[in-house]
Amino acid sequence: MPDKQHFFVTGIGTEIGKTVVSAALVEKLRTDYWKPVQSGDLDNSDSLKVKSLISNAVTKIFPETYRLTQPFSPHKSADLDGIIIDPGKFILPKTDNALIVEGAGGLMVPLNNRFLMIDLIKQLDLEVILVSKNYLGSINHTLLSINALKQYGITVKGLIFNGPEDYYSQDYILQYTGIKLLGHIPDYPLIDKQTIIDAGTHINL
Repeated sequence: MPDKQHFFVTGIGTEIGKTVVSAALVEKLRTDYWKPVQSGDLDNSDSLKVKSLISNAVTKIFPETYRLTQPFSPHKSADLDGIIIDPGKFILPKTDNALIVEGAGGLMVPLNNRFLMIDLIKQLDLEVILVSKNYLGSINHTLLSINALKQYGITVKGLIFNGPEDYYSQDYILQYTGIKLLGHIPDYPLIDKQTIIDAGTHINL
């Protein structure tokens, strides 16, 4: 484990708000940032989004290990690009700062035919910050994600809910799992630098 705390930000699925949460954490904690795999939209990548959303001059954005041109699951995108993702190439960037690592999609997203996103988290040996969002079915997806992390022996630092609040869902998830609530980021109509600064005030880490 690195001297300074590193965290892996993952979500209960796609379009959950991992990048917004990652940017808020990076800005609040003045950490560095690394997204190991970017799949599609390379001109508007999550690394570029985070860079555009933070205001501090400390953060270093490390380049992705794999930049895939197609907007699909990484194993499909890689195959269409004519490459195979090699788990051995994922090495934590060397930094004296803390680091936020952002995953792609959810835990069971395949990087190749045998290696999942959750395998990458295990390999990197990082604590997880899990991003959840309230929608019909999100209790199931959140509990399954937490159960999978526990089965892999991965420590969950806590949960951050993103978007509209739902007391019934959030309370049930927290009571059932015993996972620590790290915060709830409001449903902002616009995401910009000021939004990200404000989002950080809703995170307790």
